Amino acid sequence: MPKKIKLKMSPRLLKKKARRTSFGGKKHCRFSENAELVQKIDYKNIEFLKGFLTERGKILPARISGTTDRYQRLISQEIKRARTMGLLPYNATSY
Repeated sequence: MPKKIKLKMSPRLLKKKARRTSFGGKKHCRFSENAELVQKIDYKNIEFLKGFLTERGKILPARISGTTDRYQRLISQEIKRARTMGLLPYNATSY
């Protein structure tokens, strides 16, 4: 039986693999763990909703904020309501 040849990984691929695995564990949804926070999701609670916006005024995606799809839809719905009422800007240059 012939010997298996072990291939060397290039330094570039080693760095890429290290980058992929260096991040922490899976993100946890703060709303699933704490039912009191769900009550805070309201279009009138501007300071709370600002935590889910970027500095440019875009809604943070769930993969970054760590929220589950159910609560992400609820948050985006309330942000859109607050924008309609004029409480939140549509983008950074609005106000």
